[in-house]
Amino acid sequence: MRQLSIAGAWVHEPEVFPDSRGSFHEWYRAADLDEAAGHPMRLAQANFSTSCRGTLRGVHFADVPPGQAKYVKCVRGAVLDVVVDIRAGSPTYRRWEAVRLDDTDHRAVYLAEGLGHAFMALTDDASVVYLCSEGYAPGREHGINPLDPELGIAWPEGIAPLLSEKDAAAPTLAEAERRDLLPSYEACEAYRARARAGD
Repeated sequence: MRQLSIAGAWVHEPEVFPDSRGSFHEWYRAADLDEAAGHPMRLAQANFSTSCRGTLRGVHFADVPPGQAKYVKCVRGAVLDVVVDIRAGSPTYRRWEAVRLDDTDHRAVYLAEGLGHAFMALTDDASVVYLCSEGYAPGREHGINPLDPELGIAWPEGIAPLLSEKDAAAPTLAEAERRDLLPSYEACEAYRARARAGD
């Protein structure tokens, strides 16, 4: 696991073993993730999405507590996966980092509770699996417009973004901050501390 520039975000870069039959790799190891995160990831839900080229999903996040940690992998095609620090008061607030996830290098991204998540499909039929620490709860789920110019995510040029109506209507980061929708860094750190203590 390699830590990204945002605390609570990691990328898993597995060794891939190809042979004449295909290839093999370990895409998830609980011990490695537990060590990186500082506590075990509770697995409450697994999701699968298929997207055509240009589909832009996110920026999604959930109220903390309990939040929703995610472990994300692209099993077919390729996506540009983006982690956004939307934790009010965080030392890296507003920072984002992108990682290409594809079916060649087989990277996976882990993001802790309180971080925002988005991705753009770079290929047709891009298929993504997510392991989630909490189940979907509509009342706790929120979004930020992924095209917010102040956020300034560098989405790939030459690909027209295709957003859902909900994501296109999502507030900017500044609007979400004014509406008190964002998780606080303090609350996220307190939640992680309780998880490390086994509470």
